[in-house]
Amino acid sequence: MDRAAALNLMKANVEAPGLRRHMLAVEAAMRLYADKLGADADSWGLAGMLHDFDWEIHPTLEDHPAKGAPILRANGCPEEVVEAILSHNTEGTGVERTHPIDFALLACDEVTGLIIASALVRPSKDVRDVKLKSIRKRWREKSFAAGVHRDEVEEATADFSAACFDGELELWDHVENVLTAMQGAAEALELDGRLAN
Repeated sequence: MDRAAALNLMKANVEAPGLRRHMLAVEAAMRLYADKLGADADSWGLAGMLHDFDWEIHPTLEDHPAKGAPILRANGCPEEVVEAILSHNTEGTGVERTHPIDFALLACDEVTGLIIASALVRPSKDVRDVKLKSIRKRWREKSFAAGVHRDEVEEATADFSAACFDGELELWDHVENVLTAMQGAAEALELDGRLAN
């Protein structure tokens, strides 16, 4: 499965623009981390892009992504990617995180929501205008991007740091990395100012 096939699969199963944006944001972050860790950016990118591809079909944590995994396999998705996607909902699938790609996916997942929200509240609606300090300020506002569970972001980041960075990746370094990745993908995310018009 190449990126074009994955994008087609995502678009065929996901209609909500916000969910598509989230998945592409996680893809960008995963590619950045693959490069940092010397991993395969294409595989890591697929995991990011497809991790929620079945949410509109199976919108419960009991079914997602367990019931989506056979669809991924039938479409030629690499098993490493399928396993990573299954591991981002261990409670629902029973699949534990064991590989770097697994830890990265969970660590990149929710934090993108905070960054997207930070971009959308700016008059420019441009993620390239978002600064880390404004995200840090918003982090303390529990009503801002309330769906982003701060404790889960902290835990997933700590686990990723321990598994892949010898414990040296701090939360705000991680948020900055994800922000940088998303800024590089501003056009694909439609967070390049077009929504301000």
